[in-house]
Amino acid sequence: MASNSWDRLSGLEELVMGFLWSEGPATAEDVRTFFIDRHPMKDSTVRTVLRRLENKGYVTHCVEGRTYLYRPVDAGRSVAARAVGKIVERLCDGSVEQLLIGMVDGDVIDSVELERLARRIAESRESGGRMS
Repeated sequence: MASNSWDRLSGLEELVMGFLWSEGPATAEDVRTFFIDRHPMKDSTVRTVLRRLENKGYVTHCVEGRTYLYRPVDAGRSVAARAVGKIVERLCDGSVEQLLIGMVDGDVIDSVELERLARRIAESRESGGRMS
């Protein structure tokens, strides 16, 4: 993702990105059809959202015949990691520890998740690799 295009996602953009991350490459019609029951959109609205996501650097497209096929530039996990990094820098003085303490204090992370995370960190250290 281009660093200069990092912009927040609107609610509708988040919905579309969630679809693309879970379903993979899709056409504008695929997106419109998926949301028809819970968030009906005009074809022009879907195309506008996809164009904005592309301008922001979240999606790219290729042309198959006369149809645009959109795909995420990065996995949702990578986008989330960058967003959290920005939060850590802005609100926690660069301290991941402070972020995690706040998440524990705010009941965002429960003790089971915290223990699982501690095990993964320990395993990563033992293997000398990155967590997967």
